[in-house]
Amino acid sequence: MATGEFGQAIRRWRDRVPPEAAGLPAGGQRRAPGLRREELALLAGISVDYLTRLEQGRAANPSAQVVEALARALRLARTERSHLFRLAGLAPPGPDTIPADITPGVQRLLDRLTGTPVAVYDASWTLLLANPPYAALMGDPSGWRGHQRNGVWRNFLGPASRVRLTPESRRGFEAALVADLRTAAARYPADQRLRRLVAELRANSDRFAELWDSGVVGRHQAARKTIGHPQVGPLTLDCDVLTVAGSDLRIMVYTAEPGTEDAERLALLTVLGTQTLVS
Repeated sequence: MATGEFGQAIRRWRDRVPPEAAGLPAGGQRRAPGLRREELALLAGISVDYLTRLEQGRAANPSAQVVEALARALRLARTERSHLFRLAGLAPPGPDTIPADITPGVQRLLDRLTGTPVAVYDASWTLLLANPPYAALMGDPSGWRGHQRNGVWRNFLGPASRVRLTPESRRGFEAALVADLRTAAARYPADQRLRRLVAELRANSDRFAELWDSGVVGRHQAARKTIGHPQVGPLTLDCDVLTVAGSDLRIMVYTAEPGTEDAERLALLTVLGTQTLVS
């Protein structure tokens, strides 16, 4: 159960994170140098009301997902992250579970890509972090909860995405996703969250069950994707997936060839979308 000490730790760590370090504007009157409560809530993908209750000790039993999101938004070191889990009454993730912490080096890389759509996933393709340009391109993921944040679940059981796929390319994409997830399941056999994800997918998607039972193994690779954006129209972009050795993070980066109409549209929606998210 989260205690007053949990809330005190959140407030203390919130005060030490400058907004510009999190990609947020630093202007305006501030009573403290760190993040405002609404800014931390935005970065962690939780409501301001819930964060307020956590900080004031009026909310108990935060989920591991919420604690992990707060630890990422607060840029906690691994020892601090483990301490926050314990304050919440939870066991810190162990070596047999899929890593979900973003390393300082990866965070510094993201800080430098403020004008490029970037998302970070764990080995099960659960979304850990999406910067404002990514949210502008693919849709704001801040309201997603539980399996909604998993890319495999969203592809097989969720609403249609903005990515346009032919029937043939969709079949290949689905096979790559399942193959990648099977690889993660073999690497982290004790991860209960991953087991529950696979069980739900097999029970509710015949296509996933077919691919899973076929034993396909592999990795999701880089691709060229066409995204149908509701404001600026279609964009054809290069989608590169970078894997971080030692942490199994997947960094997804969308770029356009310079000087093309796609590059112009990407620059436009990045400006428009970022203004919307921070306004």
